[in-house]
This record gives sequence, C-alpha cells and structure tokens, in this order.
Amino acid sequence: MRILFAPVSGPYGSGEYLRTLAIATALLRRWRSADVHLLVSRQMPEAARVPLPVTLLPASPTFHTREVTAAIRAYRPTLVVFDNAGRTAQLRAARAAGARVVFISSRLRQRRRAFRLQWMRLLDEHWIAWPEMLAGSLTPFERLRQAISGGPSVRYFDTLMHPENPSLAREVLARHQLHSNGYVLVIPGGGTGDPRLAHGPAVMDETACRLATLGHTTVLVGTRKNQGTGESLDCLLRLPRMDMEVAVELIRHARLVVCNGGDTLLQVLSSQRACVAAAMVPDQQLRLRRLAAHGVRIGTALDAAALTTEATRLLASDTHRQVLMQRIEALGIANGMSALLDTVAELHRTQAA
Repeated sequence: MRILFAPVSGPYGSGEYLRTLAIATALLRRWRSADVHLLVSRQMPEAARVPLPVTLLPASPTFHTREVTAAIRAYRPTLVVFDNAGRTAQLRAARAAGARVVFISSRLRQRRRAFRLQWMRLLDEHWIAWPEMLAGSLTPFERLRQAISGGPSVRYFDTLMHPENPSLAREVLARHQLHSNGYVLVIPGGGTGDPRLAHGPAVMDETACRLATLGHTTVLVGTRKNQGTGESLDCLLRLPRMDMEVAVELIRHARLVVCNGGDTLLQVLSSQRACVAAAMVPDQQLRLRRLAAHGVRIGTALDAAALTTEATRLLASDTHRQVLMQRIEALGIANGMSALLDTVAELHRTQAA
C-alpha cells in the first residue's frame, strides 16, 4: 500500500493538510507496513515540521503539475489522494501509473470541478468532507453526470479526525494546568488571503483577550504574533499551532469553543461541544446558515464584540449551553475515519486484484 497525498496548502489555512495528516496517521496505525508520502507547499506554516515523508513544493500542488507528475512517476503509488487540489494532467498521471485516484472536496468550487465529465472519468472516488445536510445532497445534474460517466463513487464523510484518546487528553490538560469543562477554547484557524476577511485571526485574538479579561480561563491556539494584541492576561493561555490530535482533545474537554466555520467547526460539532463560530470565507457563511436552518444557531459576525457577547451568554447559562449541545447532538455528525479506512482497504483489495 503506497499512498501519495496532495492537499491544497499555502500560507493561509491548514484544513486540508491537517485532514491529510489525520488520514495518513490513521492509515499507518491500521497498516504498519503502508508507505505514505505528502506533497505540500513550503509556504505552509507547518512545512518545517511535517512528521511524515514529504516533498515540499514552491506553492500548492495544483500549481506545480511538473513536480507532481514527476513525484507520481518516481513514487509509483497505488493510491493518490488529491484534497481540494489537482489538475487534469495530474489525475491522468496517477491513472497512467496504475493508481486508484481519490478527490476530496470540502468547498463548492472544488465540488463543481470534481463533477466535470473529464474528471469523473479519471476518478475512482469523490469524497465530500462535509455532512450531507450541510454540503447538500447530489443535485439531479450531478446524478446525471455520474450516470453518464459511469462513476466515480461519491461518499460523504461528516468529519475526519482522530478517535478519542483519554490518556493523551489527561496529559495535555495536566501539562497546561487545565480542567475538563473548565476553559474556553479559541481556535482562529489559518486565516485567509481575502482582504475582506484577512482580519479574522486578529478578531479571534481580541475575542480571547476580552473573555480572559472577564475572568474566563481562555486558551488561544495558533494566532501569529503580529496578528494579536500582545496582551499578557492571567486568564489567557496562548498556545502555538499544534497537532490536530492534541487540538481535538482540547476541543473535547472545552466548556465552550470559539472557532471559524471550517473544518474545526466540524470537529467541534462531532465532539458535541457548545460553540460560537464566525465565517472566515464565503463558503463558511453558507454552512452556518444551513446549520441555523437545522436549529443550531451558532454563527455570528466576525467581530470581537459580537463573538464575546454570544460566548458570554452561553457561559453564563448552563441551560442555554445544554440546549445547544442537545441540538448539536441531534444533528448526528460523526467521525467518518473508520468508514474511510474501510473504503481504502476495499480500494487496495481491488487494486491488488
């Protein structure tokens, strides 16, 4: 089993890379003899500490077809996974190498790309990395194209994250002198290059400072120094970017999470934690509206005052927080990692046959 991953990667946002890392880690835990390799941008904040074999590209894999196709020929993978990335020539190179080809989409634009007839004939699997209720069911047009092309298989995975790890949770909480259900976790994410929303991480930083000033033990993860206020507050713990496995355990034990509307939000919903979210990109605004339509109204403006007000309201009322968590639980958003690994096993079995 030789698997090559090519996630979108760059100076902003790390959702695809972190998802890739979670999948690769889970694969290696199930199949110790598996061989995995990543293709990522050297502009990515985590580029210097990728814990798996990696080839660093000048920018996201989508923009470097020559390097990607060369890596495919040299590595000779049995499976290539493009996460919101890829070009037609890259997919063709993977098929020519005899690999199974998977495309993961978590945005509307990339989903539309995956439903082009040219791509559908090159893909074995299209994985939509959002719950069907939020991403939207297949449209009649998409089903027609699937029938015309003869594939690929389309699967929804609510979220893809590490399973619960109680021993790691105890170690992380003890290391930072935190108590389960006793802190607010603020995870801004990597931000965006969109100038209209580029202030997002700084807004989250200010929100964390406001909550800490109000006396709430607050953990702020991963904002860059030049984006924050620089304040030192007794109730504020600043942590650097961290492995998703550690971040997920912090999510699972938080009293409240303040986050963006991307992949982190799915991890929060799957963990059934109360949260407040603000959109960092337009796609996230749509997801938050769809959540509201299902009775989970957690979205607010990308504004420190608005985020603080809503977070404080939930922190002040156990009843409001419990009602919200019950509504989140009713959504039934689940970790799809086990089902994904079963799908990979089937792809590998048919590949070997």
